[in-house]
Amino acid sequence: QVQLVESGGGLVQAGDSLRLSCAASGRILSNYAMGWFRQAPGKEREFVAAITKSGRSTLYANTVEARFIISRDNAKNTVALQMNILKPEDTAIYYCAASARAYSRYADDYDIWGQGTQVTVSS
Repeated sequence: QVQLVESGGGLVQAGDSLRLSCAASGRILSNYAMGWFRQAPGKEREFVAAITKSGRSTLYANTVEARFIISRDNAKNTVALQMNILKPEDTAIYYCAASARAYSRYADDYDIWGQGTQVTVSS
């Protein structure tokens, strides 16, 4: 079983950058497509980015494309989300998730979730 732990969140100003990390333990991470989702208070979970098992292909939500970059290092069992030009509307808890099947924009396709890391962007 894979366990996921997110880190790297914090309080930043609009226009700043943050790099989130997701560390996996247990099963081999390369067997899983990976995704990042976020959830703001009172709102549903929102897709952010996803990456294939090999790291060869990626998906992004329209709201973050051109600003965020998802990457993975299977040798280190880690996935990262580089977030640039952050906006107040990016404020949310960010979750790392793993899918044993395929990468997807849909939360229901993911099997394992981390506990989340808070990102707060002030103006």
